[in-house]
Amino acid sequence: MPIPDEVTGEEIDRSVRQELLSLPKTLATDVARNLVMVAKLLDEDPERAYAYSRVALRLASRVGAVREAAGFAAYAVEKYAEALTEFRAARRMSGSDHLWPIMADCERGIGRPERALAMAGEPEVRRLDRAGQVEMRLVAAGARRDLGQPDAAVVTLQSPELASTAVHPWTARLRYTYADALLAVGRDGEARDWFAKAVEADSGGTTDAADRLAELDGVAFTDALDPDLDDEGADG
Repeated sequence: MPIPDEVTGEEIDRSVRQELLSLPKTLATDVARNLVMVAKLLDEDPERAYAYSRVALRLASRVGAVREAAGFAAYAVEKYAEALTEFRAARRMSGSDHLWPIMADCERGIGRPERALAMAGEPEVRRLDRAGQVEMRLVAAGARRDLGQPDAAVVTLQSPELASTAVHPWTARLRYTYADALLAVGRDGEARDWFAKAVEADSGGTTDAADRLAELDGVAFTDALDPDLDDEGADG
């Protein structure tokens, strides 16, 4: 896999560089450059990110950061069983529980929502930071919906974090997921309010809460550059 010359490998986090110190210097640099490409492409081109992750994995499968990156790359292309294998390996190497929520979501992807729910009740959840516990709650609510329990999904999302007016990196997603859960059980008015709250918290545009809110309000957006519009429609 070609890597641009400007990618040196120095761009990776210090903690990852520390893990790579166990490798010969040239090999460590090669692995680091591939990991940089994974990080750069994960959102915009997950298939290519996955390909780079496989190269890094082939070079240094005994490095926890490499296994974790391979897990996220596999997750991004919906290879959930493979992602779960990599996350388990990374967790075993690091001793950290921070991957627990995404491991549970992989169980959902494989088609085992009941296993994801079981994981939501394990002691590992109590060792997560606040963001991790919110993520676990989101996964558990998704598992409830997978199991055809939409009302239980609503209850699962009700928490002090949801009630808080403070805005954190996870606030918009939590409010959005709650709004969507309310909509699924026919509580449209409440759903509209929570989509609006999600919009307020979503300064980075991580959700489509604004579009969902407009849809509930009956607002239709017209593309002024649509060539199929006639002059009258465009003027309107």
